[in-house]
Amino acid sequence: MTLEDQLQIVPADAQAAFIPPPEAPAKAKAADTGPTLEEAIARSEALTEKIDALDAVLAKPLAEILAEREKADEAALAWDRFGAMWMLSQRAMRRVALDLAAQLGLSEEEVVARAMTHANAVLNGADEVDLGGTIAPAQLQHIARHRNFLRNQFRTG
Repeated sequence: MTLEDQLQIVPADAQAAFIPPPEAPAKAKAADTGPTLEEAIARSEALTEKIDALDAVLAKPLAEILAEREKADEAALAWDRFGAMWMLSQRAMRRVALDLAAQLGLSEEEVVARAMTHANAVLNGADEVDLGGTIAPAQLQHIARHRNFLRNQFRTG
C-alpha cells in the first residue's frame, strides 16, 4: 500500500463530504499477509541448502576452485573438439558414400536406407564386427551402454 492510498486530500470546499478510502479487495489483503508457515519453512530450507553449497565452495582454497574450473573448461573444450571432429568425419564419409553410390547408380535414399539397416544391426547386437580392427571393443561397449538412446535416433518413419 502506497502513501497515496493512505492519504486523502479533501478540497477546500466546505460542502464537500468526507469520502472514506475504498476498501482493498480481499485478494490484496490475503496477499499482504505473506506466505504460509509451510511455505516460509520450505523457502528457508531451500535457502539454507544454497548457502551451505556456497559455503562448501568458498571453504576451498582459491587455487583449488580455479583448478577445478580450469579442468572443467579443458574437458568442455576437449568434448567440443571431439564433436567437431565427429561432425567433420560424418560429413566426409557421407560425401564418400554418396560419390560411390552415384558411381554404382544408387540414389541417396538407397544409401540412407542401407545406413539405417547397418545402424539398427549394430544397435540390436547383430553386427558386432570390428571392421578389420577399425572399431575398438571399447567403442562397441560405448554404443551398447547408450543403446536405448541411440535406438530413438535411428527410428524410421
